[in-house]
Amino acid sequence: MQLPVPQHIAAIVPYPPGKPMDELEREYGITNAIKLASNENPWGPSPKAVAAIGAMLHNLHRYPDGSSYYLTEAVARWIGSAPAEIVLGNGSNEVIEFLVKAFVGTGDTVITSHPSFLMYQKFVQVRGGDNVVIPLKEMHHDLEAITAAVTDRTRLIFLDNPNNPTGTLISRERFDRFLAGLPETVIVVVDEAYIDFVDPDKRIDILGYIRQPDRIPAVVSLRTFSKAFGLAGLRVGFGVMHREIAGLLHRVRQPFNINLPAQAGALAALGDEEHYRATLRGTAEGLAWLSGEVAGLGCRPYPSYTNFFLIDVGGDATRLYEAMLYKGVIVRSMKAYGYPDFIRITVGTAAENQRFVAALGECLRDLGYGRG
Repeated sequence: MQLPVPQHIAAIVPYPPGKPMDELEREYGITNAIKLASNENPWGPSPKAVAAIGAMLHNLHRYPDGSSYYLTEAVARWIGSAPAEIVLGNGSNEVIEFLVKAFVGTGDTVITSHPSFLMYQKFVQVRGGDNVVIPLKEMHHDLEAITAAVTDRTRLIFLDNPNNPTGTLISRERFDRFLAGLPETVIVVVDEAYIDFVDPDKRIDILGYIRQPDRIPAVVSLRTFSKAFGLAGLRVGFGVMHREIAGLLHRVRQPFNINLPAQAGALAALGDEEHYRATLRGTAEGLAWLSGEVAGLGCRPYPSYTNFFLIDVGGDATRLYEAMLYKGVIVRSMKAYGYPDFIRITVGTAAENQRFVAALGECLRDLGYGRG
């Protein structure tokens, strides 16, 4: 068989999926493993969301609302925007894809940072665009280097804020200076997947930029229901943007892209403020406790504005990751991200956090890392 595959498609490296939990348990001979590797919400979804999904199941023979009218209205109220400024996606991934489809063609460039979310670059490759990748500087986006890399072919700039995997944040002052140095022809996409965990007084005023676009580049925010709302399995995200950009994205959006249970679950989750706030409190408390315990073991925890953080373990992170697997604790080695001595962990429940610390202490001792 000879397939006429374009070179820019053949060059794409598929996104590396993780193994299912039951397969990992079988492979390593463990039971009751805990997963602290994917930045998921350990407390799960709102009970109201679960009930709403259950109530909707008898309608699965019907197509979902193609405009996601009620969810769009609810998201707009939550954010404080107009419904015309919202575009829903099958995860915020899909909104990224919409942006690339709408604005990037062969030979156009898109600027991203490294390390950050891999899918920015993959969508650009699919379109035949060119990726310009700027390394982080001291674990922060190097906004000066990004500005210097802009040309008349630059269409989009992606900034995950807070950054994944470092958990660092762009300040309002730095972002203001950054926008002032860019041409108006560029769209700046701020991926705010973890913004719920950031104190409101430290957040960028996205709506202010969207509604006053004169003499600055257009700004788009990406948000998700996967993290603070605990709905990662439903795949619901959204973008907030000027209504003109939203109109263009709807032209490339397939109908019925948000399925029926996802619309019902996300809508109900927005109505459960108590569950949402409890998740934020539990995350903040867990992050503070874990950071102290990790430091006490002789490792270096890095400050984070998210529900995860980096840990310098003082040795080969991949060896530690494998040792932790045998303890039934799944973490993420950062070797592939350019940090060979770092792991990233998600804040878990109190019981999960305690189990992680106990396993980490044992593995550090066995490997001779930290304080041994």
